[in-house]
This record gives sequence, structure tokens and C-alpha cells, in this order.
Amino acid sequence: MDFREHTVEELAARVRAREVSARELTGAALDRIAALDGAIHAFRSVDPDPALADAELIDSRIADGEDVGPLAGIPIGVKDLEDALGFVTTHGSVLSRDDAPAMGDSIFVARLRAAGCVIVGKTNTPEMGCKGDTTNGLGPPTVNPWHRGRSAGGSSGGSAAAVASGMVPLATGSDGGGSIRIPAAICGLTGFKPSLGRVPVGGPSPPSWADLSAKGPMTRRASDAAAVLDAVVGPDPSDLRSLPRPRAAWRPQLDEPHPPLRVAWSPTLGYAPVDAEVAAVCAAAVERLSGTGCEVVEVPSVFPEDPVGDWLVLTSVSHLRTFGDLRGTPEWELLDRSVRYGIELAADRTTALDVVVAQDTCHQLNQTLTTLLHDVSFLLTPTVAALVPEPDGMGTIDGVHDPNWVRFTYPFNLTRSPAGTVPIGRTADGVPVGLQVIGPQHADAAVLRVLAYLEGAIGVDDVAPVG
Repeated sequence: MDFREHTVEELAARVRAREVSARELTGAALDRIAALDGAIHAFRSVDPDPALADAELIDSRIADGEDVGPLAGIPIGVKDLEDALGFVTTHGSVLSRDDAPAMGDSIFVARLRAAGCVIVGKTNTPEMGCKGDTTNGLGPPTVNPWHRGRSAGGSSGGSAAAVASGMVPLATGSDGGGSIRIPAAICGLTGFKPSLGRVPVGGPSPPSWADLSAKGPMTRRASDAAAVLDAVVGPDPSDLRSLPRPRAAWRPQLDEPHPPLRVAWSPTLGYAPVDAEVAAVCAAAVERLSGTGCEVVEVPSVFPEDPVGDWLVLTSVSHLRTFGDLRGTPEWELLDRSVRYGIELAADRTTALDVVVAQDTCHQLNQTLTTLLHDVSFLLTPTVAALVPEPDGMGTIDGVHDPNWVRFTYPFNLTRSPAGTVPIGRTADGVPVGLQVIGPQHADAAVLRVLAYLEGAIGVDDVAPVG
């Protein structure tokens, strides 16, 4: 079975109707992982026996007439930044490789399991989700299913590659600077970063990037993302930032999507250089959108300058909190150079005032975006700004990845905005290109509707040439 030929909803409905068993779906996922992952390296670990046992239990419960949930029997991969019962959570770090297996699930994973999902394994991620390329010291880099000489992006690169290659129909992701949108864009998926707090990140440990990172599903299309989110969004008392559950389900709102009336299109946000080939693919997609009756207003500049410095301040102090005590120890050199750079930045050059100023910048960026979205419904930009490099081949500046790669995504972590990406073409080497959609605060359903519309109106619904 190639999961890319079916929607998550369709597969779950067939399991509930006993047209196909959860065990068959899980077995198909495990077989496809065994056949493909030796070349793609999407998974960090896989545990077949518990997965098959969980699937058989779901089948048994269905046979007994139980409601096992809206995602009945769906095999999933869990990004290796969060806990799944029985799996070691490595955070992509050699320092956690020998940790004890998790004694329980994260809130996100627990809700997916309660909705009927079967966890087959953990997907690969860079250390602490620190960069837009899925490489770490634990094993080979995750490669792009469309072009194995190219990166799958990051930090949810393992999840994106697993879904894009049809190993699983669903995986978890998280996005603190573009980590859902970047790999989704270059792996040909529709990716969506929910508003901060939609999917709770509570539990016994504080979140690593507290005010930046949002969790969400990795799926091929917007309708599946909406269906999964309907099963997992809502408050948790252990998460200070969690939002109330929406009054209406999101998935039904995508059945007959309409073109937005008026959108802003910003090719550079005012500061980001863009590769000519990527720019041309995005401009052609926006022109097609204009032809559907949507009014497109080009906005040369959205923000007065690149806010990467403020984003680095907030992420670096988080890394200092987590790993700062390793400076001067033998373990220090085992950390990814991007993590080490962030810690040194926070320890040696960042003051408490810098942190407050960075938080102020978040407010000011959101004010600017709010003013823009008074006149238009949504903002469109490229999702990534450059051609996809080789795995671990991204240029660095002082140990930080070249900002030409990721300059379009992190501003909307700073603003906490719902944002997504839809595949709208490919570069000459066959790697997908994404168009980013940003909406107003907490307008998650509206952004999902636009993504669904763009899929049908201007999107490219191809599958990676694997399997």
C-alpha cells in the first residue's frame, strides 16, 4: 500500500468499517519503512512488535463495537523531540542516545493515540530542532525523497520525508522557526504551523522554545491536517499558553474552499534575497491565483529589517538554559555547532535587556502584520528563499545557517501567527517549491481553507519518485 494514494480520513474510515484492518495498515507502514528508509533515513528508531500489538487491539475493539477514534488505525511517526511510550527521546543528540525509554506520551502523542493512531517509530531531527537541515551525530542525514542528493529540510525533516515517501500517512512536527513549513515545502507537502497554544506543550518539563514553537501534524494535504488537528487541539492545564478549543471543527470548513478576496504578496518581505528560480516559480503561482478572481496586492516591504537577531536571542537563551553547563566539559564538542554558537551568543553577548527587547520586537512585528491584515485577508510569501542544498551542505555564517535559506519563516514564529505552505511547482532539479500563507492571530481555520483552495487552484499534487 502506498499511503500517498489515500487521505488519512479515508484510511481511518475504512478501518472503522472493517474494510481494512489496523494491523494491515501498520504492517504496510513497517514494510515500506524497511524497503525505503535505508536510503532516506527518515526514522531514528522503529519498534514493530508493540506497533502491531497496538493495531491488533484496535481491530479487536472495533470488532466489539467500540468507537476507537477518528484516526482509527493510522500508523504514525513521532518527531524525536517529544516522548512516545517505550521509545528513547534523543532530541537528535548523542548526549541522549542512551537515555531510558519514555515512561509515557507527550500530550500531543497521547491525544493522537487516543484518537486511534498507532506509533511505529521516531522520526529524525537535528539536535534540539536547531536548524533547517536534518543532520545530527546519531546517524546519516535525512535526504529529500524527490532528490536524494538534496536535504529534506528541518527540523521536522524526518517526518516530512516519511510522509512524502509514503512510509506513513501522518507524522508529528513542531515549528519554532519554520520547522514544519520548510521541510513540508521542499518535500512537496502542504504544511501548517498552528497558532501558538493550539496543540498543548505542557507536561512536567518546560517547553524548550516557550514562546516560539508550535506543534502540529505533517500530512500531504490541508484537509488531513485539519482532520488531525480537530482531534488534538484544545487546552491543557499544564500549558500556560494553551488556547480554548475552537467552537466549530476545522475539517468541515474545507469542503468547498473559495478564493480569498484580497491578499498581499510580498516577494522578499523587504529584506530577503531570493534565488531567481524560486522567485519565478512563486511569481507564476501568484499570477495564477490572480487569474481566479482573487485581488493580489504586491507589498515590497512588510518588515523594516530582518528580525533574525531577535529570534536568535530567544532561541539562544533557551539553549543556554538546557546545555550551558556543558561548556568546558568533554561533552561540549559533541553538541551541534549551531547549538554551541547559540549558547556562546547567549552567555557571552546577550543581556537580560536584550531578551526583553526581543520580546518587544515580537509585539512590534505583530502590530505591523496586524495593520497589513486590516487591508487584506492574508499575506503570501515564498516559503524558502534558495535552492535546496545537499544534506548538511547549508552555508553558515559564524556557525549559524545561511539566512538566505530560512528568512521567510521565523518572523511568523515571532508574531505567533498561523502559517502554512502549499506546493506550487518544482525547480529544474525536481525539488518542490512552496508558497507560504500567513493569516491573522488565531485564524487557523481560515489559513487552512486558503491552503485547501490553493491546492486545487494552483497547487501541484505529485508524489515523490520513490517506491
